[in-house]
Amino acid sequence: MPRDAFEPYVFPDLTHLFAPRTIAVLGASEKPHSIGNHAMKNIVEHSGFGGTVYPVNPKQESVMGLPCVPDIASLPEPVDVVMVVIPATGVVEAVEQAGQKGCGFAVILTSGFSEADDWGRAEEAKLVEISQRTGIRIYGPNCPGLVNLNLPLGMTFSPAFKDDIAPGPIGLATQGGGLGRNMIQHNERGAQFGLWSSSGNECDLQVADFVHHMAQDPDIKVIGCLVEGFKDGARFAAACAEAARKGKPVVGLKVGRSEYGARAAASHTASITGSAEVNSTVFRQLGVVEVDDLDELVDVAMLFCRKIPTGDEKIGVFASSGGAASLCADNVGMAGLTLAEFTPETAEKLAAALPAYANMSNPIDTTSISISHPDAYREALAACASDANVGLVLAPLPMDYGEYSVVNAGSLKAVQDGAAVPIVPIWMSERQGGGYRKLAASGLVPFRSLRNMRKALRRWVDYGAWMQGRDESWVPAIVGTGSRGEAGATRTLSEVEGKQALAAAGVPATAPELAATSGEAAQIAARMGGRLAFKIVSPEITHKSDIGGVKLNVTPETAAAAHDEIMANARKARPDANLNGVLVEPMAPEGGIEAFVGISRDPVFGQVMTFGLGGIYVEMFADVTRAMLPVTGAMARTMIGALKSSRLLTGYRGQPERDIAALADLIVKVSDYAVATPELVEMDINPVWVGTPGEGVMALDAVIVVEA
Repeated sequence: MPRDAFEPYVFPDLTHLFAPRTIAVLGASEKPHSIGNHAMKNIVEHSGFGGTVYPVNPKQESVMGLPCVPDIASLPEPVDVVMVVIPATGVVEAVEQAGQKGCGFAVILTSGFSEADDWGRAEEAKLVEISQRTGIRIYGPNCPGLVNLNLPLGMTFSPAFKDDIAPGPIGLATQGGGLGRNMIQHNERGAQFGLWSSSGNECDLQVADFVHHMAQDPDIKVIGCLVEGFKDGARFAAACAEAARKGKPVVGLKVGRSEYGARAAASHTASITGSAEVNSTVFRQLGVVEVDDLDELVDVAMLFCRKIPTGDEKIGVFASSGGAASLCADNVGMAGLTLAEFTPETAEKLAAALPAYANMSNPIDTTSISISHPDAYREALAACASDANVGLVLAPLPMDYGEYSVVNAGSLKAVQDGAAVPIVPIWMSERQGGGYRKLAASGLVPFRSLRNMRKALRRWVDYGAWMQGRDESWVPAIVGTGSRGEAGATRTLSEVEGKQALAAAGVPATAPELAATSGEAAQIAARMGGRLAFKIVSPEITHKSDIGGVKLNVTPETAAAAHDEIMANARKARPDANLNGVLVEPMAPEGGIEAFVGISRDPVFGQVMTFGLGGIYVEMFADVTRAMLPVTGAMARTMIGALKSSRLLTGYRGQPERDIAALADLIVKVSDYAVATPELVEMDINPVWVGTPGEGVMALDAVIVVEA
């Protein structure tokens, strides 16, 4: 995406938030087990902080040997970061003092704001006003703080900080604290995190700001993201675009994909949880690798730390157990990935290293030489890892063999040090002995199951394919969100108005006329000729066929009677409705297939398109694809091909091929119309008639809802 794609967003410089020179701790305390005591200990005793720390507490003369000042206004200088660990009732006044003092950031650990009650929401609004007026940036409130493990520095109250320091290349941006700490503690198996932000209510700084900052940090290779809700969808999209430009994958886990989770997430962070289907659509288009659980996020992130994939990796499997080799190869196949075919040179090296009874094709089973001849095991592994066709080596380890597992772990590390491709162990045993610990300490983060490996490897390869095929010129048009997507009063265009609007935008649509009387219906029918469709026109009646408001195959001779019957049906079914008359239009040719194109307004990410084939394919099978707007021609073809029922368009089982080019063009024109109409709330073009190549497509019905 071009650098000016998101001009409204000038992201803040967070350098002195993550690496401050001066820190004030408001609420610093000597009281054991207090939040203020833990916050001070983490900075003074457990961090490698070389700057100046100012304890702020009017009730104590000193904390941990450092002299206290009574309040923020009494600080001898503006500080980079003010950590706030006092009750909520005093926070606004303290942040006002910090803003007036010229301090850079306020990290507010205190809870009791927008996540709690009306008073808290009002206090949080005051914090936003202070930030906008004075320039101080606010992190939180209602958060556990943030850490820079590469320094290390822990601006957090967590008593676990001192045990979680394992510097590394993963950046982690979360809103909640407990789950973020969970992922940090995967350092027990070798995962290494450099930065972690846990931003709470996000009254000012958001996950998007931290993703953007991590994209700039040269020590960060991959960004993990745990999101409960979004404050600003466009800002998040802009940050992910920057990460893609920098070649840094973003691995995302969105909480709230069920009704239960969405409700809990909303109450936790006071953010907009959004639609799960739309969130997944947005992630996919932005290149965010969506995962299903915390350990999967870590698994995928660590694969990216090992290598950025091309999307065409072939897999080598290396084991000393035939069962483990076969089961691992099976999981590669279940993931839809491909085992590499070894070159003749590799076959020669394997034959020289392994006994004749070993399996030397892919997957490799070395048998018991991992115990009796560790040098041969190492030579065979090196041959596999150096094969020109291998993009990654999986090494399933089904059991703990005590000292022999330690030796084999050393072999994996030694070969990895000289190999260009990742060697990825899978520790399948419940017993985590010395071999497991050696792998973790070596940075060869072991997967805990073949199932986890399968999911992570599939996502890893898919990201490489996305990077190779992405359109760098595409920029999401996040329009129409309004005030949290709430449209207020709306108006439904009549079908005549709607089709005229579509036709003006270049969308092929029938040219209907409105008949107020049976006489007008007969005149219009005589002029149009052929087979006609008659439909009731009323702003209150959307589902016309349900009330007998549609007649097909009407001829000029039956037009007057059809008009009167439709009007009578409508009056009977909806006596309260305003009836404008009957719409008259030519019917589509025989033999087409029906599709639909819809636009809905997501409160976070604006207008989103849904496309599918009509009838049972959407009703029974929910066979649809979605896309953020705008949709390009290439994207439209991808949407069409992504349907499970897409073969119905390409001539399945003797059926005629359909005009896919015209259908893709209609999708693009509908997208262009929606982007140019920010007041659009909802649109449903259903059905779209799709003919054979050269016959084109036609919008046969359209419901368009706009802001009043």
